[in-house]
Amino acid sequence: MPQQTRPAGQPAPAAGEGPLPAEGLTPWRPPVDDPFLRAARDRAAARPAALGRRLLARLIDGLVPVGSAAAAAVPLGQKAVEHVDAKIEEAKLSGETVTVWLLDGTTTTYLGIVLGVLLVVGLVYEVLPTATWGRTLGKRLCGIRVLDIESHDTPSFGAALRRWLVNSVLGLLAVGLVNVAWCLFDRPWRQCWHDKAARTFVAGKG
Repeated sequence: MPQQTRPAGQPAPAAGEGPLPAEGLTPWRPPVDDPFLRAARDRAAARPAALGRRLLARLIDGLVPVGSAAAAAVPLGQKAVEHVDAKIEEAKLSGETVTVWLLDGTTTTYLGIVLGVLLVVGLVYEVLPTATWGRTLGKRLCGIRVLDIESHDTPSFGAALRRWLVNSVLGLLAVGLVNVAWCLFDRPWRQCWHDKAARTFVAGKG
């Protein structure tokens, strides 16, 4: 039986390791899972999320801005009512026919504060997380995320801001329900109008 030789200076293999590889050849190693490649495959395989998960995520995400606005609106609303009542009482005491405007400098300031709270909460709670991770707290709990429709990657800050603004404005109008229901009929990405404006879609788990 021929005896295997090895180059000078090369250590002998340890017991159980088998023979040394031929000179100039790289021994085989098992493939390593590349996290970047895996993430790219997951994005490429992204599909529209289930509508039930989207609805639940929207309900969860609605609690934070509505709760914050209510916390600001309740005390300011009481002050606004007291202010208007004082104006009405003053008009009665004057004995003259006076028009009492509900919107004046004071009540407009209160309204501006409430809208400012909604804007700040929306930016911090929805826009920034969407642009950073593609998901809010509600979407994270439901296992869905917002992706750019072309790159299937996290949307830009501008797209996240546009998506939130369109959704918020439409939500204040009667067509807000049509916007939400649009994903029931849209194909193939199940987009609402705010998704179309931002060129995004809501993806489920890859």
